Amino acid sequence: MNARIRALRTYPMLELARRKKELQDSGVDVLDFGTGDPTEATAACIRKAFQAATPEVSQYPSVAGSQELRDCFAAWFGERFGVALDATDGVMPVRGSKEAMFHLPLAFLDPSEMKNIVLFPEPGYPVMEIGSLYAAARTERYVLTADEKYLMDPGRVSEDVLDQTRIVWLSYPHNPTGTDLPDDLFAAWVAARERHGFLLCSDECYTELYFGKKPRSLLEFGMKGCLAFHSLSKRSGMTGYRSGIVAGDPDLVQQYRSCRSGMGQAMPVMTQKASVAAWSDEAHVRARRAIFAAKREVMTRGLTKLSFEVWPATSTFYLWVRVPDGESDTSFVDKLLRRGIVASPGTFFGAGNSAWFRLALVPDLAGCRKAVERIESLMSS
Repeated sequence: MNARIRALRTYPMLELARRKKELQDSGVDVLDFGTGDPTEATAACIRKAFQAATPEVSQYPSVAGSQELRDCFAAWFGERFGVALDATDGVMPVRGSKEAMFHLPLAFLDPSEMKNIVLFPEPGYPVMEIGSLYAAARTERYVLTADEKYLMDPGRVSEDVLDQTRIVWLSYPHNPTGTDLPDDLFAAWVAARERHGFLLCSDECYTELYFGKKPRSLLEFGMKGCLAFHSLSKRSGMTGYRSGIVAGDPDLVQQYRSCRSGMGQAMPVMTQKASVAAWSDEAHVRARRAIFAAKREVMTRGLTKLSFEVWPATSTFYLWVRVPDGESDTSFVDKLLRRGIVASPGTFFGAGNSAWFRLALVPDLAGCRKAVERIESLMSS
């Protein structure tokens, strides 16, 4: 096995799943705030579209996806962000944004060239690093900190590193903190891309889970050399459907599409039809935002009353919470586990985050209230 791959630790969410199962097998009433897999029902219009499109004869789908889906996404994107996409050449359906992010370095990075660095944020989504290692890239972490408000600024990266960088990943709204990137930093990254010639990629799967100002898209600030990755997993509760979109520079999308025919990653036709239904409907998205807002209010208010510091962000369905004095992320998460609460240690998202833990707002409102009661009991014991 490739030594770099063998050295990777177990994917963090698999460890959470293991620990959750141990608790459940021992009869514990588990409240799972660990893995970000929402439990609200997928909208009926989406499920019906999937069922109606299931064919009697199953045949291979096209990697390019249907023009109907590409047109639908381009229309949604134009309405939401005010950007006109090339629906034929600048939009590509993928099997969830995770697999597309994983495969991207394999398509665009040559490890034998000088420009072979992938720059990604830490804390951040682990697949950015994992996909880079599989592609034999050199990896460069941009360490985000609370002192710098978890903002990624090209002015803090050396010109030498940027000259050798092939791919830069932005990830806003940010997982795990919920931070949004200001307009000036989006513009600064586009300007840096123009100077240094790297591929600028933006993970935007949380743009529709906001509780204040609407988050922006990278493509509002530049198209050439830029790709945005969108997903229906969180927006529409379709994690199991594996439906995402890569959009942006038509030349890059076409290059990526030409590589993907050998990867076996075409979206099934029934998922495409379900995706059309999802991108065409905003009512279910507004309803989901309202549900997450209510859960966010319960948890934030309860934790704040117990003197926890909750990072002040207004996007995603995550809470980034500082551990109590004298605790590490793992020690405190272990205490939560003993109370039947599953949370993610901050170090799951990067080594320098032992002062924080993440809560995904997955349990229902009653479960959130119960969790606050259990944490209150823990802190008073």
